[in-house]
Amino acid sequence: MDASNLWDKWVGEALSKLESLKLLRSLRPLYPSYEQTEVINAGISSEDEYELFGEMHPWDRSSVKVSISESTYRKWLLEIPSSGDDIVHGEILSDDNFGTLQQQFKQLLLFSGNDYLGLSSHPAVRKAAAKAAQEYGMGPRGSPLICGYTYHHRLLESSLASLKNKEDCLLCPTGFSANMALMVALGNIALLLAAGNKPLKDEKIAIFSDELNHASIIDGIRLAERQGSVEFFVYKHCDMSHLSELLSSCKMKRKVVVTDSLFSMDGDFAPMLELVELRRKHNLLLVIDDAHGTFVCGKSGGGVAEEFDCERDVDICIGTLSKAAGCHGGFIVCSKRWKQLIQSRGRSFIFSTATPVPIAAAAHAAVIVAKRERWRRRELWNRVQDFRNLTGIAISSQIISLIVGSEEKALKASRQLLKSGFHVTAIRPPTVPPNSCRLRITLSAAHTTDDLKKLTSALSSYINFQDIDSTNLVIHSKL
Repeated sequence: MDASNLWDKWVGEALSKLESLKLLRSLRPLYPSYEQTEVINAGISSEDEYELFGEMHPWDRSSVKVSISESTYRKWLLEIPSSGDDIVHGEILSDDNFGTLQQQFKQLLLFSGNDYLGLSSHPAVRKAAAKAAQEYGMGPRGSPLICGYTYHHRLLESSLASLKNKEDCLLCPTGFSANMALMVALGNIALLLAAGNKPLKDEKIAIFSDELNHASIIDGIRLAERQGSVEFFVYKHCDMSHLSELLSSCKMKRKVVVTDSLFSMDGDFAPMLELVELRRKHNLLLVIDDAHGTFVCGKSGGGVAEEFDCERDVDICIGTLSKAAGCHGGFIVCSKRWKQLIQSRGRSFIFSTATPVPIAAAAHAAVIVAKRERWRRRELWNRVQDFRNLTGIAISSQIISLIVGSEEKALKASRQLLKSGFHVTAIRPPTVPPNSCRLRITLSAAHTTDDLKKLTSALSSYINFQDIDSTNLVIHSKL
């Protein structure tokens, strides 16, 4: 029996146990505010109604331009701790004054955000959010299992399942909560199918996790581990030999491999094709967190699995709507059986309030725009090539990790870039290990080649590009 059939059998047995215990939970979409016939006509846009464009427009630039007050700017340069309580008077931010009071504000070019396609400022996304807010307010406020799940949420789930070529999708409040819900639901399979009160070692779930996986994956596994339902194995970053050894030496029958598809701090891809081979060899469940690959990779924006032509071999995919979609929320694409299990046992889903209707409507618009405006992906990957050409660094994605070493060097480099008009944040422990502090630079389709020239010129003042190890992207700072 292959991996998908084996896991389908276990999930089916777990669902049968939940049904016998009367613990299965259901999602029933509501139509808020309007009568049903009016909702369909007035509240939900068809895909053809969204305004699409074939090139960059001025509004796209607002996704990579920000301003900060002079007081915030000075505190940042001096590394004075801030709780975000700088007071900015309303009259300074009026339409007539904003951008004209140079002594009050400093404009920065954003190279640290995750809005990779510039969709947060897209007219279709704005209009969808505004229309939904005007018609429904925030929508029913409650958890999805009570009253928070609406037709807008279902429409968004269906569009994401279609994008990822999966049977169904579960919308979650955040990507963090999506990973937490899935890991806990995985552990519940062992709890539900155990012969006794607690699962024996062979009845537990063996979860193999890349050492650089996102914190939400790690915290989800730890929570499941605390419940006594999983065993946790960490393999060296993208090291398939080490993973293969761990899998071969593990005698537990229920094996799961979970990995980021595109790593958020290092910008490198998981070895998808090798993972697929291990999936087939060991009958394991393959789970990827495609937070940074969704909408960015693949011809239609389906993500890293589409890029590597292995969508069928990825059993479950986690994603987010707060990065390339330019909105907010998380999701899990999977089979209908998996969805029913997660919505019944994933605590971070069950006990969270549903996404507000305007956010769901905006995200649905973003999915449509991201699929259809393919030029945005093309422009993003052009900027990746621009950075390669300008620096000689063989980066592999829109996430560029320039490791400078000490915390002091990273902070100084960030301050120097701030003086040059660039928002690039220093990444420090505990986000990264000690002495691997870095500048994390992210590119967007809304950046221009000229933006990249200015950034790399500023970087070259205190970074020796020729000394960079293109394999590890470890740099020697001039600071």
